[in-house]
Amino acid sequence: MDKISMKTDIYLGQGALDRLMEWRNQRIFIVTDPFMVKSGMINMLFERLHESNEQYIFSNIVPDPPIEIVTEGVEALGAFQADRMIAIGGGSAIDAAKAMKIFAQKILNQHDMPFVAIPTTSGTGSEVTSFSVISDKKKNIKYPLVSDDMLPQEAILDPELVKSVPDFITADTGMDVLTHALEAYVSTKANDISDALAEKAIKLVFAYLPRAYKDGNDLEAREKMHNASCLAGMAFNIASLGLNHGIAHVAGAKFKIAHGRMNSLLLPHVIEFNADYKPGYGKEESNAAAVRYAEISKSLGLSAPNPKSGVRSLVQAIKQLQKQLRMPQSLRECNVDEALLEEMSASIAEGALKDGCTATNPRVPVVSDIVGILNKMFQY
Repeated sequence: MDKISMKTDIYLGQGALDRLMEWRNQRIFIVTDPFMVKSGMINMLFERLHESNEQYIFSNIVPDPPIEIVTEGVEALGAFQADRMIAIGGGSAIDAAKAMKIFAQKILNQHDMPFVAIPTTSGTGSEVTSFSVISDKKKNIKYPLVSDDMLPQEAILDPELVKSVPDFITADTGMDVLTHALEAYVSTKANDISDALAEKAIKLVFAYLPRAYKDGNDLEAREKMHNASCLAGMAFNIASLGLNHGIAHVAGAKFKIAHGRMNSLLLPHVIEFNADYKPGYGKEESNAAAVRYAEISKSLGLSAPNPKSGVRSLVQAIKQLQKQLRMPQSLRECNVDEALLEEMSASIAEGALKDGCTATNPRVPVVSDIVGILNKMFQY
């Protein structure tokens, strides 16, 4: 038996930020990053928040937020005695705010404080998920946190907020969306509801990510990618993820590669591993994951007369998309030293096996499988 709860109210489309105009006489704690303040983008909030509200801006957020920043935020949150928390920014700001929220419940006993997430990138889907990723900088480890208590009560998806995102970040975050959706689709916990969300997200990515990358002012493409990110987030919040993210959490921290980019590098190789794909013209029987990937190929209008062909078509379509986005396709292109890879491969593999995302991967990996994937990523 599966249980599906949609606890987040979603305001989407152009003008969605106007939702902020409805609040009065509240103490609002705003979690964001320095860029949002320095660039003046934060003013899009202040232009809409009523003058009767009081605001506190916590803008110390950095990529892959460390535990220390979360602790600092909880202390500030308690001192300000907030009525409402808003997280505005990319996945790091929203993830940090989620962690602050759950620790505030435990430490400050703040259980009913409304939490609103406003993403400024189209990638993590964090505004609708029970997941947060916090880093331990000293150990170079990322810790996924999972709790429904971290779910935002509201998400505001306004494409105006993502118009200025640089093309390379649009590419990285867009490929993160694709990875979320594909992993949710083949997850061992997938069901009809998560399938519908994931399949729509995948179609939107292939249709609109190249457009958003080419022209940031293309508001239709920006809106569709914002929606795709949310849909994929809802899908993996139901079905969880898989080995792609299990490896990315560890390897991204070790090699200092952005999360979406690391997921993109892994994606073709993890698909081939999950599908047990072997090049050539053999007639070996296909596994369940291969059948699922072939279904996605068919939905995209790709050639898939049989599961093996469908897997090959999907992998080729992903590689073509990466080329359109001018993304690296190997660890070598990301300046990862071969000796460093060899030194770290075993520990990355062991960390990936312990990662909670790996538990719902459709094919159970061992250390040697993951080391093999890392080696293929380097040599591609």
